[in-house]
Amino acid sequence: MKRSYQICKQCIMDTSDSMITFNKDGICNHCNQYKEQVQYLYSREELKRVAEIIKKEGKDKKYDCVLAVSGGVDSCMAAYTAKKYGLRPLAIHVDNGWNSEISQSNIERVLKQLNINLYTHVIDWEEFKDLQVSFLKSSVSNIDYPYDHAILSLFFEMAKKMGVRYIVHGGNDRTEFIMPRGWGYNSWDQKHLRAIHKKFGKIKNLKTYPSVSMWQLFYYSFIKKIRNFRILDYIDYNKKEAKEFLIKEFGWKDYGGKHCESIYTRFFLGYVLPKKFGFDRNRAWLSNLIISGQMARREALKELETGFYSSEKEMEENKGYIIKKLGFTTEEFEKIMALPIKNYSDYPNNSFFLNRSGFIVKLARKVLRKI
Repeated sequence: MKRSYQICKQCIMDTSDSMITFNKDGICNHCNQYKEQVQYLYSREELKRVAEIIKKEGKDKKYDCVLAVSGGVDSCMAAYTAKKYGLRPLAIHVDNGWNSEISQSNIERVLKQLNINLYTHVIDWEEFKDLQVSFLKSSVSNIDYPYDHAILSLFFEMAKKMGVRYIVHGGNDRTEFIMPRGWGYNSWDQKHLRAIHKKFGKIKNLKTYPSVSMWQLFYYSFIKKIRNFRILDYIDYNKKEAKEFLIKEFGWKDYGGKHCESIYTRFFLGYVLPKKFGFDRNRAWLSNLIISGQMARREALKELETGFYSSEKEMEENKGYIIKKLGFTTEEFEKIMALPIKNYSDYPNNSFFLNRSGFIVKLARKVLRKI
């Protein structure tokens, strides 16, 4: 039965999340869960303690950690915070062929002034394009899955190669905790990725694409004891203030929205998801800012209406560029957009281990997030 429309009275999450619930006051489950989560965020004193552990373990090595950089505000602030607390990271960027000029400029500006070395891994374009086309044809909502999976794989592999145990990045609960599970699927699932590529891809074997199996994750986490360090969870992180700081100190440029440092991700978020799947992830990200006290609800509603593009013309130009680069005609792309929506469960996957058994969930939420 189709639900009647309802929107949270505190944040802006609504029934575009099919699993959302509301209490008697009209407050959604996401708001309540957020309040429970943030009370466990670490303090600056804890950050100092953890930084000392990382420095001690990396004392005789060229680097003591690896650092994920994309050119966005979160990753640039993670770089600044890591350097501020005396860490010696090797910055790693994954280039999938969709970088915006602004994101590339931001990476270069910030890392140069912080004196952080950069390693850029360029994914083979033909392999990556074949994966992206496969996910579009599959009609699952997370068509950016191939990039997310490659990033996860590469950072574990680089940490092992550099002989360090810590992956520092800008992921954080303060501005990213709220995100409905029904709006995507766990990007750790190699089985799912391979199944979709086998069904829709043209390249038989992906020879160079970075990928990681569930058992490799077990090896990295329990044998090599590599840890995922969400450094921004240890500070009182405010996104607006962070942007102002980066602009003033480094000449950083705002790229216009969450994850818009990637041309393709911007299109995925701003066009494909709302047009085909009927939801907007920006609603969740803005809700995080509301509940954390960083944005007024009315301001968030206004920004939600603005969307990821400044004009219809800009969106159409972006759409045309992406269709051409992926090798589609406009008619072929529109046919893909019109295909029936699929769920990740329509394809082979390891969701039993990832979502139900608690094995990988504990790995992600407890082992990887604690030193």
